[in-house]
Amino acid sequence: MKKKVFVGMSSGVDSTMAVKILLEKGYDVTGVFMLLSNIFSEEQKRAKKIAEGFKIPFLVFDFRKEFKKRIIDNFLEDFKKGITPNPCVCCNREIKFGLFLNEAKKRGADFIATGHYIKKRGSFLYKADDERKDQSYFLWQLPSNKIKNLLFPLGDFKKEDIKKIIKKENIETSKESQEICFVVGDTIDFLKKKIKTKKGKILNEKKELLGEHEGVWFYTIGQRKGLDLPQGPFFVFKKDVKNNILYVTKNKDLLLKKEVRFKKSNWFIEEDFPIKAMAKIRYRAKELPCVIYKGKAIFKAPQNAVTTGQSIVFYKNKKLIGGGVIYE
Repeated sequence: MKKKVFVGMSSGVDSTMAVKILLEKGYDVTGVFMLLSNIFSEEQKRAKKIAEGFKIPFLVFDFRKEFKKRIIDNFLEDFKKGITPNPCVCCNREIKFGLFLNEAKKRGADFIATGHYIKKRGSFLYKADDERKDQSYFLWQLPSNKIKNLLFPLGDFKKEDIKKIIKKENIETSKESQEICFVVGDTIDFLKKKIKTKKGKILNEKKELLGEHEGVWFYTIGQRKGLDLPQGPFFVFKKDVKNNILYVTKNKDLLLKKEVRFKKSNWFIEEDFPIKAMAKIRYRAKELPCVIYKGKAIFKAPQNAVTTGQSIVFYKNKKLIGGGVIYE
């Protein structure tokens, strides 16, 4: 009997390729569009058309209410607290590999699959062959007991090869999704529609007044653009949320830290500290060696612009071993 897999279809090239691979491997495939917001109506139509082309069943799971409450509302609340959150990490845990998996299992699925670039071996996750597209950074919060129900068909593929294959099949897919799927346009413009502006002081490291800002919650550590200060460039190196004061500097050394503290950790291996590993403090950052202790990681080389709310993610020989949420 064929194993039944529900594939999360976004209408993009990656999830389309995931469907193609699983069908070729002999799975009983059902396409599922996760409706997260009303802005995705065109993607829903295209996903349905792609499913029809593959001659597979197509379902829509309406998660709009849960997505707003668990992802968008929490995203805004974090910014109000001066935190720079990572909504994709939360969405993967709560929605894509939480609600989607639960609903799929209720309907008889053995597995769910997505177009994420990551590998699965046994009960562990590994970086994808295409390291430029690898998305393991966003999956560190997945409960280890759920990995057995997940399939990641794209782990062995390069993005450019997938594009060529889908183009050859003459399948029309949607454009690549933006960094934060529910934000149309500039993130700061989006935030200013949701969070009130409030004038505050911009001070340098000597606490000299340089200018004004519209609210510390609109800025992140290391930010240069948007400060509108003469004789720059200046960089944000500290935020006083309580008093709405933004601290900036020209001295990039003030942005460097060897010790990164984290909380809300999740581990795929035994917590036998200290642990030598590789780690990255943001998605596009380079992995660098560190020693992990309970609640903190000490890097050999200083890390630039360590940001509260972002994820620190740990690896050993491309194996995802855990992660945590950075805090100052």
